[in-house]
Amino acid sequence: MAQRSASVSWSKSLAFALLLTSCSSTPVPGRVDPLLGTTIANIKAIDNHAHPVHEQPDTEYDALPVESLEARSDPVRDRPGSPELVEAHRAMSKIPAGSDHAVKVLDQLNIETMLANRVAMGPGLPSPRFLWVPFADALMYPLPTDSLIHNSDQKSFFALEDKLLKRYYTESGVTAKPATLDDYLDKVVRATLQRHKSAGAVAEKFEMAYLRTLEVGNPSKADAGKYYATGTGDYKALQDYIFRFIAAESGRLGMAIHIHAAAGGGGYFNVAGANPILLEPLFNDPSLRKTNFVLLHGGWPFGRQLTGLLTKPNVYTDFSQQTFTNYPRDVSESIRAWLEYVPEKVLYATDAYPFAPPVSGWEEAGYVADKTGREALGIALTGMMRDGEITRDRALELARMVLRDNARKLYGLK
Repeated sequence: MAQRSASVSWSKSLAFALLLTSCSSTPVPGRVDPLLGTTIANIKAIDNHAHPVHEQPDTEYDALPVESLEARSDPVRDRPGSPELVEAHRAMSKIPAGSDHAVKVLDQLNIETMLANRVAMGPGLPSPRFLWVPFADALMYPLPTDSLIHNSDQKSFFALEDKLLKRYYTESGVTAKPATLDDYLDKVVRATLQRHKSAGAVAEKFEMAYLRTLEVGNPSKADAGKYYATGTGDYKALQDYIFRFIAAESGRLGMAIHIHAAAGGGGYFNVAGANPILLEPLFNDPSLRKTNFVLLHGGWPFGRQLTGLLTKPNVYTDFSQQTFTNYPRDVSESIRAWLEYVPEKVLYATDAYPFAPPVSGWEEAGYVADKTGREALGIALTGMMRDGEITRDRALELARMVLRDNARKLYGLK
């Protein structure tokens, strides 16, 4: 997800952007093999990561919504009035409102199934068109987080995590903080994960890069238990221990772990702390080999480092978010590197997100990301064909793998 700012007036930009749309939306001739491009456009995709919205009002599309954060300098491509957003608004505004609006959005984008990253599902997001991916970060912070707050963004986000943890307590039938760490893990954490699984969740999502670095240590249970019991010592030890517990338990239940591993929204986001290479010790832990990890957003701007992580037997990635903020050529370079290395681990995704209408609802974000993602995949595969790395038949096979087959195998979908 990415921060939106309203520094440019949508209404004032619309007229100018309309003049640019017709030429800017036309694919550059020759970048994509025609047969390959047609095939990619017609494949019904499985979207590995998005934030769809059901009937309004809807406040559960994200545990940590970014709209209220301190503004950052938005990428040119997704500023209000950009040609891409004008085209997207024109295309998606034709979809009528109603109880089946979200399903019609998927039909328009030729998406068969969307993994819905939400606090809870709701009306208009039926299974199997939408599959649930809830949030697990709040479970890592069972004690006050005042000492962890260093800027306004974290202040806002930790308050939201506290609110979600209280919800998990209530849903688990727990009225107060359990006396011991073992009790907390069993009565709140395990109970929440089991409840999510029973409700159809296929993965658990971590947004911890918005709260702390991705480096996850391997602390002792004694150190974690000490902080839980006394609030003294190292809070990170408790967080890391709980994270590992969630990862192991999710693997046991057959759920993947999704991790935001890329630059993010807000003026204070710690980009260096979101480098996926920080997770390598976690992926090398033999006790977690039964858990599949998906690095969302392709690790941008650390795509090359992420490529090496794909050799880990249980690590996958998608190219969501990049396809909204970056242009097809740039995204294609990351995709090509991954396909040349471990193509079975690459997943299509949009990160369709309801930023700040009328600048961009989740429909417009999905449109831009879908169009960019399919074109970027076509550019990558065409380049591989022209360089003699693969045949056209293999290119068509890889297109199907990225757009749907890899996700089908990962999540056990039909």
